[in-house]
Amino acid sequence: MKKAVTAKTSSAKDGPSASKLIDGRIKELGDWRGEMLGRIRGLIKEADPDVVEEWKWRGVPVWEHDGIICTGETYKAVVKMTFAKGAALEDPAGLFNSSLDGNVRRAIDFHEGAKINEKALKALIRAAAALNTSKAEKKPAKNSA
Repeated sequence: MKKAVTAKTSSAKDGPSASKLIDGRIKELGDWRGEMLGRIRGLIKEADPDVVEEWKWRGVPVWEHDGIICTGETYKAVVKMTFAKGAALEDPAGLFNSSLDGNVRRAIDFHEGAKINEKALKALIRAAAALNTSKAEKKPAKNSA
């Protein structure tokens, strides 16, 4: 059985940690997208202090807690926060505004100048982490014999 990792960042096998790579992405963008990604990252860490930062799929920041909570993708006109199991989450504030047709994921597209409903976003992050934790607890332990 895989033990939960409570460190705030994972360590890469070769090269910089995921945290340093995310720092680099934020700095490299050097515009509103970097600022937005940094703000989102801060809110994720505030909402779930046990979140683990990963760097996957050739350069996508990923935040995990017993599974993927969300990703932080940057495009020319949008910073996209994709929740891996977003379709299973309640969204009373109506934050999800992208990837609404799928059965699993949901996303929030942040455009330049967008205001973040911090309270609602943190609640969504906590709900995603709780969903992952509840699913992880239900998995039967593998035989270690």
